[in-house]
Amino acid sequence: MSACSLEHLPQRQRATVAAIDWDRLAVPEARRLRELGFDEGVGVEVLHRASLGKGPIACRIGRMTVALRRAVAGRIQVALIA
Repeated sequence: MSACSLEHLPQRQRATVAAIDWDRLAVPEARRLRELGFDEGVGVEVLHRASLGKGPIACRIGRMTVALRRAVAGRIQVALIA
């Protein structure tokens, strides 16, 4: 697996943002991602997932830890770092 959505990225697997489907995000969600620094080429890592696969995903972007709803994380495509 060399690429997947952030929603399905294994925990502690480092990756870079390959693409974000901006058109499928609501304007406030897109604005928040941009304010947090999400963009192509940025490093990202999933730190924790809420239990039962329904809650948010905690991920690291740069030196920040942020929580994203799974639907938003599903719009972010990442490329794995070997």
